Amino acid sequence: MIITGKNLFFAFEFYLIERTMTDSKHISLKDLAQALGVSVPTVSRALKDSPEISQDLRAKAKRLAKEMNYRPNPFAMSLRKNTPRIIGVIVPDLVTHFFSSILSGIEDTAVANGYFVIITTSHESYEHEKRNIENLVNMRVEGIIACVSQETTDYSHWAALSDINMPLILFDRVCLTERFSTVIADGAESAQAATQHLLDTGSKRVAFIGGANHLDIVKRRKHGYLEALRANGIPIEKELVVCRKIDYEEGKRATESLLALPNPPDAILAMNDTLAFAAMEVIKSHGLRIPQDIALIGYTDEKHANYVEPKLSAVCHQTYLMGQTACRLLIDRLRGDRTVRQVVIPTSLQIRESSVKDTH
Repeated sequence: MIITGKNLFFAFEFYLIERTMTDSKHISLKDLAQALGVSVPTVSRALKDSPEISQDLRAKAKRLAKEMNYRPNPFAMSLRKNTPRIIGVIVPDLVTHFFSSILSGIEDTAVANGYFVIITTSHESYEHEKRNIENLVNMRVEGIIACVSQETTDYSHWAALSDINMPLILFDRVCLTERFSTVIADGAESAQAATQHLLDTGSKRVAFIGGANHLDIVKRRKHGYLEALRANGIPIEKELVVCRKIDYEEGKRATESLLALPNPPDAILAMNDTLAFAAMEVIKSHGLRIPQDIALIGYTDEKHANYVEPKLSAVCHQTYLMGQTACRLLIDRLRGDRTVRQVVIPTSLQIRESSVKDTH
């Protein structure tokens, strides 16, 4: 079961209504009990076909529940049993395939272990992120799986979760690794391999487009890019490194600034799919050929890399496995394992049409 986005607030409202039983718009067990002239435990047992309740009352309770459109609330039910089985998830967005695939891995693993999944989005906002944490804690989720928003530079709201013993697993963009287990891709290694491939296949001036420098994921991938340049004895030119924001329009502006240089790059490594596709659009709009004029490598998935022309060479994540792993770490934590683990999921560099220059 997944509740996403704004529906979280409606679910939480419904949960509170069920608990307090104060809103007549939502039919509760108390409403059924009053209509039947019996106690709440009696009508509850009747709806569950308990042999302790007469067949006549069971039939009346079921008929009335249907007429009044009564629906049991799984959140309230789990809370009454004092064993809530709810996991909260916070992602920056639900639009990209990257996050939706990770969510699939989380959900499948959670459901297989008897948990509901509530998904919220930070919309890359620090304030949204803090509010999502507060809402999930108030809903009494057992644990949280999250990816840090681009705006977040103060991690005190994450640190506070350990103070209240709320289990937290971070993935992709992470922080406070001494406190919380994390699941990340091999950012530095993959960026170094991608940059090396560009150099090995005819490119001379490789640029890097990334997000905000405070993000750990940007630091890792930029480090890999710079290590490849150093390993090949290539001087580092600051104007070839543009790190602003992980955003399509920002990616376009970054590419425009690179192409406007007196000595523009002949290759670009873009640190995620949003930036890679933005770079591709701008390069084409200038009438330049990929890869003959500017080679390009991004970070994306197998499907989307093949949808574009030319087909995009890319570092491919095992996103579903990342989701599975994060959820397994959380479930292990809920079962008493307090070991802090930093799991690195390998990526693979898929060579297609966008990166190999024709040197003949």
